[in-house]
Amino acid sequence: MQVTTKLRALILILAFALFACSDGPRVDIITPDGKPIQSVKVEIADTNPKRETGLMYRSHLDENAGMIFVFAAPSRLKFWMKNTEIPLDMIFADPSGKIVGIVENARPYDESSRGVDADASYVLEVNGGFCARHHVTAGDYLKFSGFVPRAQD
Repeated sequence: MQVTTKLRALILILAFALFACSDGPRVDIITPDGKPIQSVKVEIADTNPKRETGLMYRSHLDENAGMIFVFAAPSRLKFWMKNTEIPLDMIFADPSGKIVGIVENARPYDESSRGVDADASYVLEVNGGFCARHHVTAGDYLKFSGFVPRAQD
């Protein structure tokens, strides 16, 4: 009888762990003092081909979804909206995850370069207006869950 109880407990623990991990990769946006702002389910752009395509040709992006661009080394990153059908907010973060700047409501199909005046290792793209709706500002942080942000090339 005792083995059965231990086995049931183990099965429950494993089921909980699998359920907790099933959400997939996400980026939690938090304040400098660690208070949660918003969680975003993300696709990961960690290779040149993925970064080059990004969110192009998409006609919809769920409200709490986005794409995290991961770079091997921090630099002054520039993005454009070529072939991107939806307005986006671009959240630039340094290697520690600290948000160093935001480009808000980048216009669809705009081919001008957009960026911030700081080196970044990550760019989180979300729906246009997301940062204003959730009060995301420079100085907040990105916290990665369900993946390790590492460039593959």
